[in-house]
Amino acid sequence: MNAAVPYQTVVTPASPRIMAERPMKITARGVDVYYGDKHAINQLSIDIPDRAVSAFIGPSGCGKSTFLRAINRMNDTIPSCRVTGDIVIDGEDIYDSKLDVVQLRARVGMVFQKPNPFPKAIYENVAYGPRIHGMAKNKAELDVIVEQSLRKAGLWEEVKDRLAHPGTGLSGGQQQRLCIARAIAVNPEVILMDEPCSALDPIATAKIEELIDELRQNYCIVIVTHSMQQAARVSQLTAFFHLGTLVEYGDTDEMFTAPQEKRTQDYITGRFG
Repeated sequence: MNAAVPYQTVVTPASPRIMAERPMKITARGVDVYYGDKHAINQLSIDIPDRAVSAFIGPSGCGKSTFLRAINRMNDTIPSCRVTGDIVIDGEDIYDSKLDVVQLRARVGMVFQKPNPFPKAIYENVAYGPRIHGMAKNKAELDVIVEQSLRKAGLWEEVKDRLAHPGTGLSGGQQQRLCIARAIAVNPEVILMDEPCSALDPIATAKIEELIDELRQNYCIVIVTHSMQQAARVSQLTAFFHLGTLVEYGDTDEMFTAPQEKRTQDYITGRFG
């Protein structure tokens, strides 16, 4: 990665207060992402704190999900994709050639737009990660991890008597919470969520939002959402993306009541997007 790229972090005046209250977890400097000849992210720099929810908002195709996938190197799976600049988690360059990408993706869990439980039992969905990472010495330890993960995801009471049933048999909202349980079972530090409620009904969405608010006490959470109302409800910091550029980033309340940039104001008030 190229550390010599000049950069300037875009923050509003309110964000340093939140930044001061929490340690930084993710730091990006001068990040560019290309899909072949398409320049999808342009010189993005941002500081994302631990134990808080940072929401990425902006029109479709503006680079939100592309940058989210860069944080756990999901873009590596796309042959035409190229990432330059620096993305650092706890001081470690995640694009270092010596870095174990499998371990990175255990540290940085991801929840996708559409619930994608494995075609396995509920228990096996959650146990899969801890098992392949050798986190449990025996079945009893694995049982504890599965129960704790399902409890953290607010799903234990609903499924504890049918752990052997297929995860695909759950409702959409339950499946998404199962995917969150699966992500946190490997004890990640960061949870990335790409439109986690877009396929859910309002009741299921409310449960996921409550869960996000609980999880932020222990995790760094980054959520991409098309819903500005959702960003306002669940996040402490909001970043507005437009045409592959980070336009503005800061305290969520400030962003929605007194944005610094005209493009942010126009998007929030519905003039485009």
